[in-house]
Amino acid sequence: MNKILISPSKYVQGFNAINDLGKFLSVYGKKAILIGGKRAISTIEDAVKKTFSTAGIDYIINDFNGECSKKEIDRLVDEIKNNSVDIVVGVGGGKAVDAAKAAAHYTKMPVAIVPTIASTDAPCSALSVIYKDNGVFESYLVLPENPNLVLIDTQIISNAPLRLFVAGMGDALATWFEADACSRSKATNMSGGRSTSSAIALARLCYDTLLDYGYQAAIAINNNVVTEAVEKVVEANTLLSGIGFESSGLACAHSVHNGLTVLEETHDYFHGEKVAFGTLVQLILENKDREEIETVLSFCAEVNLPITLADIGINSTTKETIMKVAMATVAEGESIHNMPFEVSADMVYAAIITADAIGQDFKDSVHSNDSNSSGCSCG
Repeated sequence: MNKILISPSKYVQGFNAINDLGKFLSVYGKKAILIGGKRAISTIEDAVKKTFSTAGIDYIINDFNGECSKKEIDRLVDEIKNNSVDIVVGVGGGKAVDAAKAAAHYTKMPVAIVPTIASTDAPCSALSVIYKDNGVFESYLVLPENPNLVLIDTQIISNAPLRLFVAGMGDALATWFEADACSRSKATNMSGGRSTSSAIALARLCYDTLLDYGYQAAIAINNNVVTEAVEKVVEANTLLSGIGFESSGLACAHSVHNGLTVLEETHDYFHGEKVAFGTLVQLILENKDREEIETVLSFCAEVNLPITLADIGINSTTKETIMKVAMATVAEGESIHNMPFEVSADMVYAAIITADAIGQDFKDSVHSNDSNSSGCSCG
């Protein structure tokens, strides 16, 4: 089997990068359709007017309805066909850009992605995650090619809510562990090949970047400023994670995310938040040593990523509830079957329960140490 690495045709990132959008899009045509939520579009519309005017590009706006479902994609396809556009521009977060990519695919249009948050690695991928209208995961739509352009303005990212930025780190956190598992099992990656050494190296760089710069980047974002740490983590959340997962493969962590979506109480939590907990489940499933697990727990606690089921809205840990998640996690076609060993629902159930207990124990330990430290310093 061939080794295959795929990536966007062009990746642009920087402070005020939005001002160059028209220049980069002008090679594709003279009329664009912007697809995104109202809030996301509003953050870039003034800059778009200027940069498109300079480049001689006309545009229309179509509001994304909130769910990347087959129904929404079909609606967007009709809008694209009825408005004689040359290029599709997806604006906003993961579901909006996934819907834009899918609609561009079905209409054979070039697509540019302009994230306004760094919450997932969706902008760079040749993949759209399809959900049912009620928010339950349905399927992956593997696209024939990656976006033609991904442009990220880090000033815009710095003005988005911190929780979204941190959720992006949660999504990126899984990249190395899933890539490593797929490499060991010689699993097929998202492009139908085996992982290259380059993809594995980028996945590891993604993880190392999060550990080295995640905390200080979160502090900067919380204060709406852009530092070099922010630039590095935006790249990790988006480009490194995107290439790392797509050219190496997904495994347990993302399957756990998909399984968690069967519980309605998780729907208020972001993709990356559920993937972060899924990463802990994968570490337990792989029987990683205590030091490695505690490194991940410490990072998650430092940036406020979930480490227990309660952190993602699940307060009932009855066997029936968690087994429902476990069964969905190991459904036919799920990426958990890329693990280097056979996985059953019972194994996933045990790993979820253990991850939750270890996460709670870690919290209790930190709280106890903080209390002791506080007492000593006051006394």
